[in-house]
Amino acid sequence: LEGSPLPRNMIENSMFEEEPDVVDLAKESPSYPIDSDDVVYEPRSSRLLVRGLGENDLDEEEEDYESSARLLGMSFMNRSSSQRSAAASSYTRQQPSNSCSVPSAKKMVVGILVLVIIAFVAMFIYFVPRCTFSKDGCQKTNSSIEQLYPKASNGELFPWTGLRLPASVHPVHYEISLQPNLTAMTFQGSVAISMVVLQETNKIVLHSYDMKIINSTFQDEKVNILEYKPWQQIAIKVSKELKKGEIYVLKIHYSANLSNSYDGLYNSSYIDTNGKRRVLAATQFEPLAARKAFPCFDEPAFKASFVIKITREAEYISLSNMPKVKTTPLGDGLFEDEFEKSVNMSTYLVAFVVANLSSVSKNVSNTLVSVYAVPDKKDQTHYALETVAKLLEFYNRFFEITYPLSKLDLVGIPDFLAGAMENWGLITFRETTLLIGDHSSPIDKQLVTSVIAHELAHQWFGNLVTMRWWNDLWLNEGFATYMQYMSIEEVFPELDIDNEFLSVRFKALAKDALNSSHPLSTKVYTPEEVAEMFDSVSYEKGASILLMLKATLSKVAFRKGVIEYLKRYRGLNTQSEDLWMSLSQVTNPHTDVAEMMNTWTVQKGFPLVTVNRTGIQVNLMQEHFVLNADNATDHSNLWHIPLTYVSDICNNSSSCKQVFLFKDKTATIEVSEKVKWLKFNYRSDGFYIVDYGEQGWRALIIALKENVNVLPHEDRAALINNIFALSRSDRVSFRQVLNLLVYLKNETETAPLTEALTQLNHIFMLLDKRSDLLLVSRMTVGSTIIKRLYQSWEEESSVSKQALRSALLETACHLGRPNCTNQANRLFVQWRTSNKTEHIPGDLLKTVLSVAAQTEKGWQVLLDTYKHSIYDSEKRKTLQALASTQDVRKIVWILKAALDGSEIQTPELPLVISTVCRHSAGYLHAWDFVKENWDKLTQKFSIGSFPLQSIIMSTTSQFSTKTHLDEVERFFGSLKERGSKMRSVQEAIETIKLNIQWMDRNLVTLWKWL
Repeated sequence: LEGSPLPRNMIENSMFEEEPDVVDLAKESPSYPIDSDDVVYEPRSSRLLVRGLGENDLDEEEEDYESSARLLGMSFMNRSSSQRSAAASSYTRQQPSNSCSVPSAKKMVVGILVLVIIAFVAMFIYFVPRCTFSKDGCQKTNSSIEQLYPKASNGELFPWTGLRLPASVHPVHYEISLQPNLTAMTFQGSVAISMVVLQETNKIVLHSYDMKIINSTFQDEKVNILEYKPWQQIAIKVSKELKKGEIYVLKIHYSANLSNSYDGLYNSSYIDTNGKRRVLAATQFEPLAARKAFPCFDEPAFKASFVIKITREAEYISLSNMPKVKTTPLGDGLFEDEFEKSVNMSTYLVAFVVANLSSVSKNVSNTLVSVYAVPDKKDQTHYALETVAKLLEFYNRFFEITYPLSKLDLVGIPDFLAGAMENWGLITFRETTLLIGDHSSPIDKQLVTSVIAHELAHQWFGNLVTMRWWNDLWLNEGFATYMQYMSIEEVFPELDIDNEFLSVRFKALAKDALNSSHPLSTKVYTPEEVAEMFDSVSYEKGASILLMLKATLSKVAFRKGVIEYLKRYRGLNTQSEDLWMSLSQVTNPHTDVAEMMNTWTVQKGFPLVTVNRTGIQVNLMQEHFVLNADNATDHSNLWHIPLTYVSDICNNSSSCKQVFLFKDKTATIEVSEKVKWLKFNYRSDGFYIVDYGEQGWRALIIALKENVNVLPHEDRAALINNIFALSRSDRVSFRQVLNLLVYLKNETETAPLTEALTQLNHIFMLLDKRSDLLLVSRMTVGSTIIKRLYQSWEEESSVSKQALRSALLETACHLGRPNCTNQANRLFVQWRTSNKTEHIPGDLLKTVLSVAAQTEKGWQVLLDTYKHSIYDSEKRKTLQALASTQDVRKIVWILKAALDGSEIQTPELPLVISTVCRHSAGYLHAWDFVKENWDKLTQKFSIGSFPLQSIIMSTTSQFSTKTHLDEVERFFGSLKERGSKMRSVQEAIETIKLNIQWMDRNLVTLWKWL
């Protein structure tokens, strides 16, 4: 704790902690609406008071208080004034005319004294804690102080008014004992929390959710626990103030059910190869679910150490963040495992697993690295073990800080909602993001490597140095995403990860171009707001601006700054400014990194740079790029853009790159008269798009038609991405887009072709869902890129070429091209008749199986395959094929099966819905399914969570009619507190409006083109 600055939330709350006032209520809005039965006070009035006690709309009780005070004051003044008038009347008549009476000094003193008394009495009547003035005296209890506090579940006043915890105490150490019962699906627990007092107080407030508290003691004396469920908080009040600097211990014994919503301490299950259902318990605490497993101070800044003990049955093992110290037999077939004391860490990083697992291990740089899986899948763990070993050595070298724990476990959980979770020393994964079978494709290996690289990077960014509060989540996720791609490019160049990173940046631009986007650093308070921060802005945009900064500062300076940041704040909590300061200190010449990067983190969106060339002068202008410009909230935003560009004179080498820091609204640069064209944002390292104007676009299109390699493949892909975005915002005609696409007949690289295919697929999906069958038919045969769908089915060595082939053939078969579907059917028959020993290339498996799923017999074979396969990449592709069926009865069945989790695991429901929505036969059924089952969905996936965001966008993003827009607005509007305010809802509505506008503008052009 020494030398650790208090987090901002601690400082703010501690100012008001002993006497919370309306300021806290305004800053810390409740996560759920407060029931009138739970509180004596309606929150509305507190907000009115915050705005300044000058509001007219006061509650009736408040009006009574003020009326009483005013009436009392007026009666005193009336009596005194009438008495003074009567007493002075004869005196005043004796005064000469036109003269003023001057009261004596004594009378002035008396008058002032009377006014003071009046004011005091009025204030006393208004603020006295226990009385309300009446003519009969103190008859009525005054609740003006009580109004500030909500009611605890037992009816007493809860002693805290903020959603964020007070900063008066800070946990130092937890002793946690847990005993899961995997038969009854319950658990018993006890926790002893040692805490230091930072500010004298008579209360302790912490988090707890859905627990039955059996007993509790404070300093070994029994205490009463108060609970306020809407804020997931519990509290104790003590008679004597706790002394600053002293250590106190709170002990709580409790019981609870294992969670069935994939967070907290939850039960998981799977079917083994013998057909027996196996159960296990695992944890997922990020962001706010540690409180579901043990009472705790569940905010990132409350770091502490942990000792964990797990009681288990003999058939299971237990794992936690630290190595196991000892196992103690307890009798009745039970054993208690105790783990080493942990390093200081945030509660969301604590983890434990109780399961029947097998593992492989190796020692890497004095760290025992192990990969765990269920016994049937132990042979699929070796790729992950070799991968994590190489990446751990790389990160140790790169960060110049050795991984601080003596062990590192990677565990595949059969029923896991997140892709993976970076728990310190115990990283948990979906099986499909960890396990690699004999027939897995290089694309499957790329996915597994990416997830491992991301979670391993978190051991430094997030675990060793942690964001102070969830508003800066991007410091964790943006950095881990950036390091994921950078490390793979260095350690596994054969995986061609650069194309994947480029595609991810394009997706982040599309999300951030919406008015419903948010700044990287944005204020969040409620659980729903925190959950919504886990999106492509925090992850991919965060990574993108770090790439841009690295390209600006240089690779060497950027690394030095990162190392400085990690070493300076090791074990602490940080905010964005801390990173910028560390990077500024290593730049030479000195660069104010904060001045530049704050323009990218504290305002949402990104800039559009418009280029207008006249002779040697190139005029530049920047503005906030918003797809639906009519709803743009702020046109005055400016960014510090590290603008890069190349020209036809020098264009295909990084040494050609010119850099210009563009900070103002407009700027001018000069180029040689010999320059024919300019391409800005070299290799798309910057997070912005460019409009070259009609003349500029024409010059670039001519250059690409003459020589496709005149620009690097990243720049060619960026031109395609940018021109489609400009077309959607009506800045460039769709005719201009089509002119650019003509060059694709000579394109051979993955990135440009994949980007063009992505953009055209979006248009195709919109047309398909409008049932514009003639236009869809013409598009399937008329497009330049669709004509390239005659691809080889032979093995490809390059991962990027495999990815391109997979995308092209998937599109061709989806469009029903005979050359594609016939070959897919032949491969499926060979695979089925050989008892699935005839190998189908992994990158083509989903395409082949999706074609097979369109027949009754094929679909049944695939369902049986799905139920019995132990290879998770194969299992997931089989599930996508099943969900691609056009049979409505099967669509209804698969949606229901994924929701109830009986035959399809519920974490796969977002994937099932997304796949169903790709096809015209299923998308309306999926939308109806979501509407009819919304309450069940929000029980499985919390409001604001990424799975729910995905479901909303999958089911609505292809609507492009006013009828569907009205229906979507009506449905989500009816939800009220059950999800109507989610950012993803606003994104969905905005996307539909954009689709409508695009169709209205461009349908005629499409007809002419096709």
